[in-house]
Amino acid sequence: METPAPKITIHMVASLDGFIAKPDGNVSWMQPKDQYEKGETLTVEKIEAFLQSVDCYVLGSYTYEHALELGWPYGEKPVIVLTSRQLSAKHKTVEFYSGDLNQLVRQKLQPKYRNVWMVGGAHCTKAFLQAQLADEIVITIMPILLGEGTLFFDFIGQEQPLHLKDVTAYDNGMVELTYQVLKAEATF
Repeated sequence: METPAPKITIHMVASLDGFIAKPDGNVSWMQPKDQYEKGETLTVEKIEAFLQSVDCYVLGSYTYEHALELGWPYGEKPVIVLTSRQLSAKHKTVEFYSGDLNQLVRQKLQPKYRNVWMVGGAHCTKAFLQAQLADEIVITIMPILLGEGTLFFDFIGQEQPLHLKDVTAYDNGMVELTYQVLKAEATF
């Protein structure tokens, strides 16, 4: 019996106008300073519970480089970096991958992991959606309009129906939207 495919969640932090980075790659705006008194407080316990639920992270090479610059947020969790460039692993849990995404899921992710988070960037998001490998999209919207930069959804080129599963507003002004990616039904 084959191991079931892992749940793959695309997660991204974006400005309200849909950008994930400024034109120069800067992401310093991701620290919200707003106050929303009806919002939930993001506690250390909630963050730790979430981090425990993730089995593996998948990210693009530029997101990997940003994570190294900003302070490695992935701890000792396995991280697969999608890249065609020669990069060096700064952490023992990092593995580099270049190739077919379907093979990545079947051969590397499926045998080991149940809950995989693809956390950036725009090219990886586009590729996972085009290959119909994503099960869920979680977008954390920051209370800012950037006006220009790198788009989260970079002209995917196909329509993708979604189902809203959850909405959470936080006391710092962030809003998190969770969508199930609806798979095309087979017609016989």
